[in-house]
Amino acid sequence: MTTTKWSATVVVFALLGAMAGYGWGQYKQAHPDKRGIAAQTASSSAVEADRRVLYWHDPMKPEVKFDKPGKSPFMDMQLVPVYDNDAPSEGGIRVSAAAQQNLGIRLGRVQRKVMVKDLTAVGTVAYDENEAVVVQARVAGYVSRLRVKAALDRVHRGQVLAEVAAPEWIEAEGEYLALLGAPSAGAAALHDAARARLLVLGIPDAAIAELEKTRAVPEATPLYAPDDGVIAELGVREGASFTAGSPLFRINGLSTVWINAQVPESVAERFSPGSVVATRSISWPGQVFAGHVVAALPQIDAMTRTRIVRIAVNNRDERLTPGMFVQSTFQDRAETPQLWVPSEAVIVTGTRNVVITQRNAGSFAAVDVTTGSELNGETAILAGLTAGDSVVLSGQFLIDSEASLKSTLARLSGTGADVPEVRP
Repeated sequence: MTTTKWSATVVVFALLGAMAGYGWGQYKQAHPDKRGIAAQTASSSAVEADRRVLYWHDPMKPEVKFDKPGKSPFMDMQLVPVYDNDAPSEGGIRVSAAAQQNLGIRLGRVQRKVMVKDLTAVGTVAYDENEAVVVQARVAGYVSRLRVKAALDRVHRGQVLAEVAAPEWIEAEGEYLALLGAPSAGAAALHDAARARLLVLGIPDAAIAELEKTRAVPEATPLYAPDDGVIAELGVREGASFTAGSPLFRINGLSTVWINAQVPESVAERFSPGSVVATRSISWPGQVFAGHVVAALPQIDAMTRTRIVRIAVNNRDERLTPGMFVQSTFQDRAETPQLWVPSEAVIVTGTRNVVITQRNAGSFAAVDVTTGSELNGETAILAGLTAGDSVVLSGQFLIDSEASLKSTLARLSGTGADVPEVRP
């Protein structure tokens, strides 16, 4: 057989084989294997039996549920089924171990304990208003000589502040001297009445004693400082006249000062009057000024949300001066045990406070809580949790973001919407 005939024979057999294969394929399509179909149907039925569809939804609008499959009316996509074994307990979400690691989820515990913490607040030094005294004119007159001429000058008790001339004082002093040497028996009563009049008119005791000693009416009567301190207000000038009732000097003592500390409103009530406070100033490093709480002022700063707690501090050495910035440490009193969680576990939505708890391995749920004060990075829980509960410290928002592809983390609204398992 020649080469040409051999090649023609191979081509004929190849064509016959191809035609036979095509014919067998057409036959199998027309006569399928009923046993294979039955096995496949049984397997599919078993899967469907294990995974019953609860409803269909659009992953971008998970809160809307549909009772049959189809195309989403919201997005250009098919509805996704949600199976019964995909949904954890009401209001929760399952997160696989791998997803927890990827999301960086950290857990903490709810603890029942007594929180005792010293709170440090910034404050400013101010005059103790209880130490303030006013030198006032009870009669009209003028200042013939001013001894203290500038505000904030230091003065001492008994120091002459000014010499004033007042017609009423001169008249009353003359009457008193006239009765001072009267020999009659009834003059003694008039003498006492005249002296009482001098005191009512505001003539200092020292000026009356000088009058009795010299037996001469002075042209000007000296005014004395009633206590140690500084001139906080100077109301007159030399040669100036004044009317009855005019405040001439205001003297503030420095033996005791107030510190107005700005304390967060959430904890201001914890420090009752008498609470011990230690104050420090950068002007006097290493020195501690002892004091105690006087009152919590009934006003909240709208910008800083702080409340002024007034502290009285002993300042005998006068090292603290008004306007100075200081740091005051409050010694918090012990309270009854409370539930506490790390503050990072609390999600503040604006209307509610939410904590995500771990119900069991891989299952999480959002819980509404009532919070109390915050101390040392922990927040008191008044309602919603129990001691020993496991709470999520980080990754809460990532969990919510992942779950939002098919549902929301109960949408933090307490609706209890089912959500599927989150996997990496």
